[in-house]
Amino acid sequence: MSRPEHQAPPEIFYGTDEAEKYTNNTRIMSIQSEMSERALELLALPEDSPSYILDIGCGSGLSGESIEEQGHMWVGIDIAPAMLQVAKERETEGDFLLGDMGEGMPFRPGAFDGAISISALQWLCNRDKSYHKPGKRLYTFFSTLYACLSRGSRAVFQFYPESSDQVELITSMSMKAGFTGGVLIDYPNSSKAKKFFLVLMTGGNQPLPKAL
Repeated sequence: MSRPEHQAPPEIFYGTDEAEKYTNNTRIMSIQSEMSERALELLALPEDSPSYILDIGCGSGLSGESIEEQGHMWVGIDIAPAMLQVAKERETEGDFLLGDMGEGMPFRPGAFDGAISISALQWLCNRDKSYHKPGKRLYTFFSTLYACLSRGSRAVFQFYPESSDQVELITSMSMKAGFTGGVLIDYPNSSKAKKFFLVLMTGGNQPLPKAL
């Protein structure tokens, strides 16, 4: 079965039919929730006060629900109108923005205490339009994300890399934008449970969290 990002651009692939799976398919919803909770754990947010989180590629708002359950506030950005429509119908507390992450994050400097992203980052490695240059789009995304995060905060991405070259391109562009950190792999020996997380930090060199 071909990868979603090879079938159509994200705003087309995540149309009405696909969006409905994120409200009706309990398996998809369960997996999304688990990955969101793990991403939030890796963010290492302070426990004593609510944080303001950016959810990148927020889709139907499932990850936003996980953010809310942990007592935080959030803003979601996504390129697919059908997914955002589902998110609005879910009646979560977050605010939503329609936007392409490859064109940069349109937020004021230091606005967020952290960012998470579930299953979206690999889409930036695609050339969905003739003028798309993956390296440039990744750098634009990471540099504007770095700017809108408060210093000392983290960004955590669960993603599905297609190859080691893709991991290298993503990681190198994030470091070029000013982040430190790297890729953490949970359950590396399991073909089913294996999950890739890019853990990025804004406060200088820090040790990566431990993988599961």
